[in-house]
Amino acid sequence: MVKNKHLSLEDRCIIAAMLKNRDSFRTIGNAIGKDPTTVSKEVRNHLIFSKTGCMGHAYNNCAHRRNCKESWVCKECKHKRLASRCWACSQCNSFCNNYKPDLCTKLQKPPYVCNGCPERSHSCTLEKRFYVAREAQNEYKSVLSECRIGISLSEEEVKHLDSVMSPLIQQGQSIHHICANNKDTVMISESSAYRLVDSGLITARNLDLPRKVRFSRRKKKSVFKVDRSCRIGRSYEDFLAFKAANPELPITEIDTVEGKKGGKVLLTIHFVKAECMLAFLRNANDSQSVLDIFDELYLDLGQDVFIKLMPILLGDNGSEFSNPVRIETDHQGCLRTHVFYCDPSAPYQKGSAERNHEFIRCFIPKGKSMDDYTQDQIQRMMDHINSYGRPDLGDKCPYEMMAFLYGDKILDLLGCTRIAPNDVTLNDSIFEEV
Repeated sequence: MVKNKHLSLEDRCIIAAMLKNRDSFRTIGNAIGKDPTTVSKEVRNHLIFSKTGCMGHAYNNCAHRRNCKESWVCKECKHKRLASRCWACSQCNSFCNNYKPDLCTKLQKPPYVCNGCPERSHSCTLEKRFYVAREAQNEYKSVLSECRIGISLSEEEVKHLDSVMSPLIQQGQSIHHICANNKDTVMISESSAYRLVDSGLITARNLDLPRKVRFSRRKKKSVFKVDRSCRIGRSYEDFLAFKAANPELPITEIDTVEGKKGGKVLLTIHFVKAECMLAFLRNANDSQSVLDIFDELYLDLGQDVFIKLMPILLGDNGSEFSNPVRIETDHQGCLRTHVFYCDPSAPYQKGSAERNHEFIRCFIPKGKSMDDYTQDQIQRMMDHINSYGRPDLGDKCPYEMMAFLYGDKILDLLGCTRIAPNDVTLNDSIFEEV
């Protein structure tokens, strides 16, 4: 039995073929020279979920689907032919008040997938799970790549190292001296310590290292991410698939607007359907400040309103969004949203938010420091921007669209104030009024 060796594409093809034949994990393991637990972990780590029905029946995972007598659940049913039997319609799960999700009990035990199941195409309308060799190989390569980039430290560990290293560096001590004499508190290698300084994650800078500034800076950019595999299952392709399966859910785009490098930044939350944008001032462009804002919004809005407003979040690959699990769940671990990421260097994939940032630049030009601004000033700026009529909205303003879609109470909870059309100002003179 081969140990300490990664599975190859050929191994994964054998696994997929033998799963189709309903072979056990032990039989598959013997065929590829691996332990049965390795095969089990491989299958469970690379599941593909599919919301498809079977021959002659649409997807329906309601527990009452076999004995359901509901009819005309939709107010305006587009499937007149099926209106008298809602269980046969692909939309009934979304509109029926008696809907109760169901899961195939066979998926709770080996082989955990529907490969080779005789019922999947003849009688099963539940959500299905598959193991596909090519997709598993691509996901494995992506995970391997993600795990080898960035810095393997939590935010708390970085703050601790900053408190120890930065004062000593600013006293003129070298990285080598600090690591050699503080082994109990600085438990990282010298190269990792240099990467912390290069990345700007601690207070000390390269200019504080006299010998370091004599050498040319490496072109490779070091990126700190809280969860280095955060994109797995949250890529733009995953976003498109999730959106196709849940077309009724609105999209919210999140981004960061910078002023002067290293200073305060804005977190923008853009509701695409209403073209309405919120902006929150942050002292630093780190992950924790983003979590604090979403946690505060969650408390202010309440669980039901938050989930209704922001069921899908689409952001870029910035390190400030690299802790998706904490954004997606509250402190009790309850799911409150779904986070997805645009492809690298593809800002057009969240073009609605990028276009709206042009209004912010009318007030705060690119490169100008935001350190002197307050949240009250930022909120007033957004009030003017969101009160400005848009041709795409039939000359209505984003605040009007938000009130139409969600009610006036939402704007009050978000602390938004509508500005009269003739009083809307799109320059920095409005900051003097706060």
